[in-house]
Amino acid sequence: MNAAPGSPAAETTPDLVDETRQQRLAVREGLAVGLATAAYGISFGALSVAAGLDIWQTCFISIVMFSGGSQFALVGVLAAGGVAAGPAAIASAALLGVRNGIYGLRTAPIVGSGLWRRVAAAWITIDESTAVALAQPTPRSRTVGFWVTGLAVFIGWNITTLLGALIGDAVGDTRAYGLDAAAAAAFVGLLWPRLKRMQAVAVAVAAAVVAATLTPVLMPGLPVLVAALVAVVVGLFNWLGAPTVPGRASLRHVPRP
Repeated sequence: MNAAPGSPAAETTPDLVDETRQQRLAVREGLAVGLATAAYGISFGALSVAAGLDIWQTCFISIVMFSGGSQFALVGVLAAGGVAAGPAAIASAALLGVRNGIYGLRTAPIVGSGLWRRVAAAWITIDESTAVALAQPTPRSRTVGFWVTGLAVFIGWNITTLLGALIGDAVGDTRAYGLDAAAAAAFVGLLWPRLKRMQAVAVAVAAAVVAATLTPVLMPGLPVLVAALVAVVVGLFNWLGAPTVPGRASLRHVPRP
């Protein structure tokens, strides 16, 4: 029996239908992002084995660290400098991981209260889960988008990490296939989608020049740290960026690093 016009049922039904639709869209977006991101895990697994880590160490890093950019930084520095570059590799990975703490400030209202909920959310607070969640129009769909995306990426990333590690272990000497340069290529691929504004280009160029200049004279890993500090300074001045309007903020969807 249809509700009479003007009745509470007639007024709330469209809202409920729209909310359900928004949640379904959030689920679809989260699963799509998770599937796309999983492909990077194969590269990481192969590169990690090429850097000298074994299969189980590689899988452990993906489970515990679970931050693509930080993981690539870690194995990239280890591949270049070996065990001696361990401290610089850890520092580079930690520096890139700081952004996840900033994401946590934005996603805290979405996650909700509860100790275990917050602990689990901290594990999957990454570029993808943050971007999908904040892109949703309603509070409930933002929550759904966050959890679906985070879990989808976590599961897919760890499965493909194992596959990549097995492939890398089977290949043997990865330098014969040019995979020793894949870490740098992966970073370029992660950086490219961000170069949409002059300020971002200026930051990238300044950091690249500093890193290239210091690489011959400093141990592996240290040029990356110095270049990161230079990038922060150039980014803070915002010489080529659009002026900030008080009271207004914008969110751009950023792919996973």
